[in-house]
Amino acid sequence: MILGKKKKAKLDSILDLSPDLKKILKNRDSVEQKRIKLRNWLAQQLSDTYEENPDIQPLEYILVREALNVLRKIVSSRSEKLSNFSFLTYIDNLISNNNTLGENDQPSNGFFKEFEHLIKGITGKSGIYSTKHAAFTKYEGSKAAKLRSADLSTMARQSSQFMQSYSCGLDNDALRRRSRNKYRILQKFGATELEWNKYNWHLNNTIRDADTLIKFVKLDEQEYEAVRLAKELKIPFGITPYYLSLFDVETGGARDKAVRAQVLPSLHYVKTLSEQKSEACASMDFMLERDTSPIEGITRRYPNIVILKPVLTCPQICVYCQRNWQIEDVYSTRAALEQEKLDKALEWISQTPEINEVLITGGDPFLLSNKKIEYVISKVASNKNIVRIRIGTRTPVTLPQRITESLVRSISRFHIPGRREVLIITHFEHPYEITPQSMEAVQKFKRVGIGVYNQLVYTYYTSKKFEAALLRQKLRLIGVTPYYTFNTKGKEETNDFRVPIARLIQEQNEEARIVPGSVRTDEIVFNVPGLGKNYLKASQHHDIISILPDGQRVYEFHPWEKKLGLANTYVYKDTAIDNYLQRLKDDGEDLSNYKTIWYYY
Repeated sequence: MILGKKKKAKLDSILDLSPDLKKILKNRDSVEQKRIKLRNWLAQQLSDTYEENPDIQPLEYILVREALNVLRKIVSSRSEKLSNFSFLTYIDNLISNNNTLGENDQPSNGFFKEFEHLIKGITGKSGIYSTKHAAFTKYEGSKAAKLRSADLSTMARQSSQFMQSYSCGLDNDALRRRSRNKYRILQKFGATELEWNKYNWHLNNTIRDADTLIKFVKLDEQEYEAVRLAKELKIPFGITPYYLSLFDVETGGARDKAVRAQVLPSLHYVKTLSEQKSEACASMDFMLERDTSPIEGITRRYPNIVILKPVLTCPQICVYCQRNWQIEDVYSTRAALEQEKLDKALEWISQTPEINEVLITGGDPFLLSNKKIEYVISKVASNKNIVRIRIGTRTPVTLPQRITESLVRSISRFHIPGRREVLIITHFEHPYEITPQSMEAVQKFKRVGIGVYNQLVYTYYTSKKFEAALLRQKLRLIGVTPYYTFNTKGKEETNDFRVPIARLIQEQNEEARIVPGSVRTDEIVFNVPGLGKNYLKASQHHDIISILPDGQRVYEFHPWEKKLGLANTYVYKDTAIDNYLQRLKDDGEDLSNYKTIWYYY
């Protein structure tokens, strides 16, 4: 397919940003000859960035070096083999316009924007910096300090303005709204306040179908159809009455959008997951647990830490769940690991003395009885080499009634300062999930010296400007320490949740950085399938190796043990930045607030 006039004009305008680059790419040399010339030119450009150039601002120098290195990697033969795509050949075909492009090969707007910002980056024309230095840099002493303080106050006011635009579950209007919701839910169930405070009542009355759900809250057509279809296709779905009380009654509002997104699947999710299940698609095991499970119920990716999974379901099913392919139903009778298999897993831990830390997760282990939970923890704790036991649970968020005094007592006896630590790892996704009940659940653990930490999955519904920053602030106030922020996994069925890696890095550098260090304690990571966590803040742990016609960046992630021994890298196609920004725009966001996203690699 021949490149259209508008796209050809767009390509020419991008190449005009760098006459030297344009000359290399537009000559009649072969692709390999162009690669050699381009490589030499980029090397010279990189060398030149270390020389003084009064025409480029100091910070622009840093960006130029980063962009040059990105383009060098993208046009390398190694990157082409890894990504199975030749960026240079593709550009050559676009320039020659030789009718070699198929319908699916046409460059998207996202591709042009990536190329444009990359060229702007290497030529020092990003335009993201002010043309003037801050006023305080011209002075010294108290005058400089006062001007700097004024600038910082402006920055603080701007961040506060963003954060005040989001709702928190501790706000007075939210408390009143949810009190009315609880009363209405109890009336419809014919239940009492006493029953509401019993976690078993919530478990026994988990809402699992669309027709029951619409008796309590309004759903739009797509929400209703997706939940209805999930039931029909046996896609796990369930909401506790407590979590349902966090919904706003009306649909389509901004306040509870993130809350609804946790449990209401999209039609894309339901249909895609159903297709994958019917085909027994191996890719459903995105984290390649089959390759890291030496025995059923155990996952091991690190030398000293092991994951124990005694149960594979939860009181409430999260749409983006890592193990959704293993969950049958909230009430699945096969969810709990059989006693014999559980004992074998526990025995495996005892016979592996190198293990000194165990993460008990699932599913949600707090779905088990107190007696069973205590049994599992006691078996783990009986190994003298175990110094830390982590328990992964979302019940403080979805079912805080489960955190009873008796449960806390059962767990706390294994928390022995100086000998063994017990930690709770939970999963708040949005400030609107924080409630007095979840705060009290957290405080029950804190009172006995058990720390509570949060793992945030950074999804579209938490990714607006300063949205995650507000979550961190509120979590600290209720006693939860931000621990990890995970990039959304690239599972096809959860595309609705995915956010570009560049946005997560941007958020950490521009938004999280503004809040105090005691609040921004989380590490941003990509959980690499079969390999473990890759720390996104450290650029030496990953490389951009290509940009595809649809605007997707292709990353190569390095294994954590790369300096300790041989291991394979992992190639990942990210969600396109332009698609993400368009979605934000459709939701009313001012895209100028995100303009630097293109320059985070």
